[in-house]
Amino acid sequence: MEQHSDTFSALWDATVSNHSNRNFLVFEDEDGTTSQWTYREFDAVVERASCALADHGVRAGTAIHLALRNCPAFLAVWLAAARLGAWFVPADPASSARDIANQVQRTRPALGICAAARAQTYRSGAPAGEFPIIELSETAADLGNGPLTAAARNLASPPRARVSPGDRLAVMFTSGTTSQPKGVVLTQNNYVRVAQDMSSVIALRAEHRWLVTLPLFHANAQYYCFAPAIAVGASVALTAKFSASQWVRQAADLRATHASLFAAPIRMILARTPARIPALALEHVWFAQSLGVEHHEEFTRLVGCRPRQLYGMTETVAAVTADVSEPLRHDVIGRPFNGRAVAVVDARTRTGTVIDGPGLLLVRGTRGVDLFSEYLDDPEVTAASFADDGCETWFATGDLVTIDREGVLRFVGRADDVVKVAGENVSLTEIESVLAQAPGVLEAAVLAEPDPIRDRVLIAYVVPRDPAAPPEAELLAEWAVSHLTPQARPRRWHVIDSLPRTSVGKVRRFKISAP
Repeated sequence: MEQHSDTFSALWDATVSNHSNRNFLVFEDEDGTTSQWTYREFDAVVERASCALADHGVRAGTAIHLALRNCPAFLAVWLAAARLGAWFVPADPASSARDIANQVQRTRPALGICAAARAQTYRSGAPAGEFPIIELSETAADLGNGPLTAAARNLASPPRARVSPGDRLAVMFTSGTTSQPKGVVLTQNNYVRVAQDMSSVIALRAEHRWLVTLPLFHANAQYYCFAPAIAVGASVALTAKFSASQWVRQAADLRATHASLFAAPIRMILARTPARIPALALEHVWFAQSLGVEHHEEFTRLVGCRPRQLYGMTETVAAVTADVSEPLRHDVIGRPFNGRAVAVVDARTRTGTVIDGPGLLLVRGTRGVDLFSEYLDDPEVTAASFADDGCETWFATGDLVTIDREGVLRFVGRADDVVKVAGENVSLTEIESVLAQAPGVLEAAVLAEPDPIRDRVLIAYVVPRDPAAPPEAELLAEWAVSHLTPQARPRRWHVIDSLPRTSVGKVRRFKISAP
């Protein structure tokens, strides 16, 4: 059946046709072995996976629940779902049985796919007998004669549905750092748009290669790395998991030219990389979330190029802003690009234009194209997140930013990350990025508690670089005097072993407690 040109399935087909003999995927398994496929070779994998999925009851409009860590099979399922007109639900492979039960109840999949090593937990959350479950090894062997790509029992070739741009392709559940996860509904056209936008903003070419170490079930790896690579016929080096101590070696061995990271993994890489290691020669690095100036300079020296900060959400699909200025800065998310439009408004009324202070960021777009379609089974939250001004749709991000007279934006934090201390607004996110540079500190989180005199006071939780030699609270307080304004200085300090995080490194502050 003919595919519409604005579908992700058609984009993949076109790239296979135009770049069939170019490398698509290089996969480094947990044991260090590598496997690779050209676009043509991987397309054959996708075709066999499509047959197997169809043989298990997957049809156009049905869901596949996928709980796999980084592995080639994840990509095969994603692309096969696009070809079949189905949609996939990428879940955190470390999800609890309760989380799995909640997701499958909300998405009603026709098929579940999980790792054999975690099958007991997965099956505990999936209702017995309601849908078939495929167990995989999460290695390159899954693409051999296994349950995903073996010849289907009843199908010589998969059914080809007529796929349309507005058809659902994915539901991604948000990280849930401050609330219960929301199901972000994404279309075939969403993936085409992000592929085109994120490849064009950095002039990505077929000879480039992304290094993907962040989890595939998250938007960053899909939006900023794999989709743009597919748009231009570039390749991707994928690792089974993130390793701070191995990241530099992997970038060199796998011949990466591009990478995308969050601030927290960057700090971990800096802390775990031996001194005097040869510098890399990467051409481009995206990063998100706040990174202190010292860490920005240190990582620049390590990778060979200055990391560029961007801003985006699962809901905005492509990034909204990016720092493309020269010289690059560590503390701004830049300006809107590729025709995106934003507004910075009063966070309470969602009106007016805020210049000299933090305001709520609104993003203009079209649902199902450059914005997500809706929140799964939650029309009230969907309605509250969008506003139509008569001819345009605006999405309220829930994030606070500042904007200067030149239109350059700086990320402040989520709306509940900004608190008043002695009448002054302070950003917990910005304070954390500064504290992470303190002597002896690997990373930090800051909480605010009510105070009858100062509105709120700040409490710092720090993780030491060397657990055997943790920093002393008195010395940290002295350091803060010269690096933070009085309102931004913590009043109490706790040294803890680790911070509770989501799978992509975002801190879950609500789970932090004093030792």
